[in-house]
Amino acid sequence: MVHSYDSGDLSELLIERVERCNALAVGPGLGQGEWGKKLLNLAFKQNQISKVFDADALNLIANMDSVPDLTGSIITPHPGEASRLLGTSIQEVESDRYVAARRLYEKYHAVTLLKGSGTIIYNGKEKFVIRAGNPGMASGGMGDVLTGILVALLAQGLGPSEAATLGAWLHSTAADRVAADGGKIGILASDLLPHIRELMNLEGDLPRSS
Repeated sequence: MVHSYDSGDLSELLIERVERCNALAVGPGLGQGEWGKKLLNLAFKQNQISKVFDADALNLIANMDSVPDLTGSIITPHPGEASRLLGTSIQEVESDRYVAARRLYEKYHAVTLLKGSGTIIYNGKEKFVIRAGNPGMASGGMGDVLTGILVALLAQGLGPSEAATLGAWLHSTAADRVAADGGKIGILASDLLPHIRELMNLEGDLPRSS
């Protein structure tokens, strides 16, 4: 179900619906204007709700005067977003992705999913590397699909670390199945959906983290 709202003041109905959520995805399609800032601040107030911060939410966070505490959430930066969040260069992020993921966690206290070749998940104690995935994933909407997977897993009661690890594995493994069927060129984000469903129905083969 989709609800639309005017991009003005936050209505009581919107606030009520946000407060009733089991999980929130914040960022895709958000924009970086005043409306986006208001929605981001509304999300910050929902301390009892697990959240995924992606895309424009990460860019807004990077430009904040103070560093927000995102405990209990997942952040999903690509190297460019990670560089802005850390106030450093993309080259430095890519020179040691493990260190970058750890620094992001230490700064924001959120489970960090650093996208790229060999996606890294760091939860403050352990790091996980997703070896699945292929260059065909560099297409529009692919990150939005990942965010959707993550927030769906959070809504089903998984913790941030487990949701990030399982979600990244589902996303990358589904993309590899698409590539195996028809090649890496021309993969669309929507191509992953039937494979994600198939993977979720596997018994005993899904990766887990505590």
